[in-house]
Amino acid sequence: MIKYLTQFYQRELKIKKVSFADSDDSDAEGGLGNVSRLIIRPPGHSGKAKKGHLCFDAAFETGNLGRVDLVSEYEYDLFIRPDTCSPRLRLWFNFTVDNVRLDQRVIFNIVNISKTRNLFREGMTPLVKSTSKPRWQRIPRRQVYYYKSPQHQNHHVLTFAFNFDREDDVYQFSLSYPYSYSRYLGHLDNLCTKCSSVKRETLASSIQKRKVELVTIGSNAEEKQRRVVAVLSRVHPGESPSSFVCQGLMDFLVSAHPIAQVLRDYVVFKIVPMLNPDGVFLGNYRSTLMGVDLNRAWNRISEWIHPTLFATRTLLEGLDKNANAPLDCVIDLHAHTNANGLFVYGNTYDDVYRYERHIVLPKLLAQHTEDYNPDNTMYNQDPHKAGTARRFLCSILSEHVNCYTIQVSMYGYYRKGSPELLPYTEESYYRVGRNLARVLMEYYKLTGLIPSGLPDQPSNKRGRQSRQRYRQPRDPRPRTARTPAPLHLASIHEYFKEDMPELPTGSRYRSMSGTRMNLGAGTASAIGTTSVKNPSYRYRSPGAGPLDAGKSNGLLMMQGHAEPRLAIIDFNQLTRGGLDRATGKNRAKIPRKSPDRFSKFRR
Repeated sequence: MIKYLTQFYQRELKIKKVSFADSDDSDAEGGLGNVSRLIIRPPGHSGKAKKGHLCFDAAFETGNLGRVDLVSEYEYDLFIRPDTCSPRLRLWFNFTVDNVRLDQRVIFNIVNISKTRNLFREGMTPLVKSTSKPRWQRIPRRQVYYYKSPQHQNHHVLTFAFNFDREDDVYQFSLSYPYSYSRYLGHLDNLCTKCSSVKRETLASSIQKRKVELVTIGSNAEEKQRRVVAVLSRVHPGESPSSFVCQGLMDFLVSAHPIAQVLRDYVVFKIVPMLNPDGVFLGNYRSTLMGVDLNRAWNRISEWIHPTLFATRTLLEGLDKNANAPLDCVIDLHAHTNANGLFVYGNTYDDVYRYERHIVLPKLLAQHTEDYNPDNTMYNQDPHKAGTARRFLCSILSEHVNCYTIQVSMYGYYRKGSPELLPYTEESYYRVGRNLARVLMEYYKLTGLIPSGLPDQPSNKRGRQSRQRYRQPRDPRPRTARTPAPLHLASIHEYFKEDMPELPTGSRYRSMSGTRMNLGAGTASAIGTTSVKNPSYRYRSPGAGPLDAGKSNGLLMMQGHAEPRLAIIDFNQLTRGGLDRATGKNRAKIPRKSPDRFSKFRR
């Protein structure tokens, strides 16, 4: 049956094929109706193509451009090739242009978009890159227009102006960031080399015999209680951002981040990164090779028409029956063409407790992501969506299994508290996948599966302590030739003049800081001559013995020789301001109204 349908479809293509070639160096026999090296010449021109005669090509993976009409010298009408066997679906485009002239200015009109309600009305613009500028960039909004065109039977037309700045470059234009089937296989090859907890196997084969891979991420420990999270992606070929989100999730789960390590210990991830490889390869928008929208066919699965869905459903039913590691959650990743931000489509249930459990994960997404849009989040039992994964799977799986559709915009998001719309990039789509893993960590902490005390941030410890970014300013005072004195500071006492006792003659030493010190055999006592806030500040150096608090005058006079001490006081440091800081002399002085104010300190 499959062979018959494929032959029938190829025969239909030969009947409907239109040739746009004007010479031998143009060829319109592209992949399933895409233009292939189509050179557009002005009327009356023959012979070899010149610079400025644009050459269009879409005969490559994810390519889509079905027809090009020359309107004038600088204007072209472009027609999107419909999905195979489904002519009403036309939105995805991806094509290249070369053979340009330096500073050549053109106007491209995409005239047959089928989905008129899309993000072009919100300011989204096509992406462009070139061989000299390989990074995708959005065309400026002032050069893009989306409107109803009377010249095109009042159909919605996307018009954008562009200036080719290099002759030798090949320019590529696309609706969104392409993510091809080959890139998907290459990423899986690289993923399996990063972590021993990754297992890869072929789940099914598509109608055109392309592999649908199953990636299992989780540790091999069997003693812990485990849960299974299933992630599905790229059921619609034109929703390429979902592949970037899925890649960001997988890359994070196999990393050395503490959250990833904990998730691998307690959760098993079953990930199907690309459910529709044929549609992705052909450059379709929503359909498979046979024109089927897989996200409307879950309730009528055929092993022959929907082999990828049949294998996925069998897998999920088997996981649901596993008592050792039961299936806990199914997440279907999509990209939305008519809404901004990150949001969730969920289900409603008659059981209020089941519904309360169901909305926990979306609430955590709202709390832990900056691009979440709660206004677009929706919970329903719409009969029109009965064939979607989230609606059908929740009806055949156990009641504890939560099924979600997580949508991310194909354009951008509004940061919380900001009116400015930020366009998504490839890196920001990866970040959405990483944030999803962090939210799952919080979810399983709340449910009690993962202990709350486990680390969720990388350690800041390093082998070598980092230096300060800025050096401390040097002391402007010149260094003197003083040498450390063999003294030990036992105590410091501050007195006011009226409280200061009489000291024996010859036992005083006035330092540069104006502090009088009593010098004993290995011990020094200091007497300040100025008033401070606290008149009985006492200081003990490290290693000093207990102070004798029984002396009424606060001075400690040693009798005989002092015991040997290990601590040495740098007298130079004290005379350069260290003593002032220790005694608090640099603090603001409080004027005294009368000596009676300090009578309480004379007790």
